[in-house]
Amino acid sequence: MKRVLKRIHTYFYRYSVAFFFILVWPILYFLSRGQSRYKYINRFRRFIIVCSATISGIFFNIDYEEPIDWKRTYIICGNHTSNLDVSTISIAAKNNHAFIGKEELLSNMVLGFFFRTIDITVNRDSKISSFRAFKLAADKLKEGISVVIFPEATIPTEYPPKLHSFKKGAFRLAIELKIPILPVTSIDTWKVLWNNGSEYGSKPGICHIFVHKPIETANLTPDDADALRDRIHNIINQKLV
Repeated sequence: MKRVLKRIHTYFYRYSVAFFFILVWPILYFLSRGQSRYKYINRFRRFIIVCSATISGIFFNIDYEEPIDWKRTYIICGNHTSNLDVSTISIAAKNNHAFIGKEELLSNMVLGFFFRTIDITVNRDSKISSFRAFKLAADKLKEGISVVIFPEATIPTEYPPKLHSFKKGAFRLAIELKIPILPVTSIDTWKVLWNNGSEYGSKPGICHIFVHKPIETANLTPDDADALRDRIHNIINQKLV
């Protein structure tokens, strides 16, 4: 019975997201054609997230290690255990930002819109696609748009999930452009909804998120990419222990 209720909750949450997306879609479509699309589309993304999560009994508790200067541009790196991780970072990040995600998300009615307008898709099996994605990410960073990357590259298959090793691309990019890294730890989103909810369902609950202080890269060289990657991995992992 418990599993049935969790599956019902998952469908309710998904349809809630679709409902609020359809509700604001005409506005989103109009805004997507303008020069200020990042600012406004991110705001409406937060609106969809908050409304659909709230009526589903899902809430977000976000703590910051220190006040964040949201006028700066960051590469935001978080662990990845749930589809809710996108929601948590969308709410936690108060500046214009774009996500990097797998190209399969283009087929999703809601996520596909955002990936066609402000976010970046990548085929992780293609080196050419990865190169193009990071080139586009670099262009956005130079324009002052923060980029959100999940450096594990995928959601771990273990349940409960464990933090996997990080890919190096985000950290090389941060060093090349002298962009600070902003680590974000999603502590327990997987307890509310693991992965996409298809296996274990979901339930009402509170997702706890911790935004760490930025890690500067201005004095680093490309040779420091591995050390930076390991440092960010340790920062996030220590919050999960």
